[in-house]
Amino acid sequence: MTTLLEASTDAGLAARLQNITKSYAHFQLKKIHLELVKGSVMGLIGPNGAGKSTIMRILMGLVNPDSGTVSVLGTTISSSDAAAKQDIGYFSDDMRLYKPESVGWHMQFVRSLYPTWDDQYAADLLRRFGLIEHQAVKGLSHGQRVKAMLLLILARRPKLLILDEPTNGLDPVARHEVLGELMKVVEDENRTILYSSHNTQDVEQISDSITFIDRGHVISAGNRDEYLDRWKRIRLQVSDDWSVPNLDGLRLESSFRSLRVLSMNQFQDSTMERIQESGATIESIAPMTLEEIFVSTVMRGREEKSL
Repeated sequence: MTTLLEASTDAGLAARLQNITKSYAHFQLKKIHLELVKGSVMGLIGPNGAGKSTIMRILMGLVNPDSGTVSVLGTTISSSDAAAKQDIGYFSDDMRLYKPESVGWHMQFVRSLYPTWDDQYAADLLRRFGLIEHQAVKGLSHGQRVKAMLLLILARRPKLLILDEPTNGLDPVARHEVLGELMKVVEDENRTILYSSHNTQDVEQISDSITFIDRGHVISAGNRDEYLDRWKRIRLQVSDDWSVPNLDGLRLESSFRSLRVLSMNQFQDSTMERIQESGATIESIAPMTLEEIFVSTVMRGREEKSL
């Protein structure tokens, strides 16, 4: 499945994965095709163990795929090509700072490696994140360490940000600060973000497009607003002998006595008519949250594979 915001050529892409596979003892990434348009934010959503981190590590050249090709910012990525990664900012929860050293020491160290480092922006981030330049990393909280790492990444102005669960474990205030800064970053239409999370509220807030992944497969992908517009939750009152109408995209989510809750991934006006013709009484039709859409998409995919 191709994850694409709009029809585009390689010149309009920040990253492309083509037919990527990767096998481990107990997990397989299977024929992943992903295209990330320049200047966009793609949210990569999946349960733990779905393959999100593996995809990001392949994009960084930290993991070599078994088959397929990887291109990032017009360059074929490999584990030995450091120059290709100069314009990529990568965040992962398993990255570590030097505990005895200060935040300022880390800033100077990264500044010495990247000519794109922006001193004024770094100072602004230091203030906005509430960090103290001379404080040692070992004295920082988890949230402060995450913000310090993001400062080091953002202040060098990378063209592509690959962020693997950047808000994981943050308190609500820290999450708000981090997401707010990321939203400022994407105001620059030349910068691109691939954002991985199982927190759908974060993804919904900043993403242009959504890619759902489960058990090593891309199971659905598309524009965020289109997802939210076309998915509906329908509550019905029905008789004992009622059965779900045969409509593409209509799925029974739950039953309790005479109440039925259904989801529809391609809702249109004719859907209501068909449901009413089945003998059901419609109680309500409501939009679905991205989390509800994700859960329903995963369950639909697993049900289809079990048939």
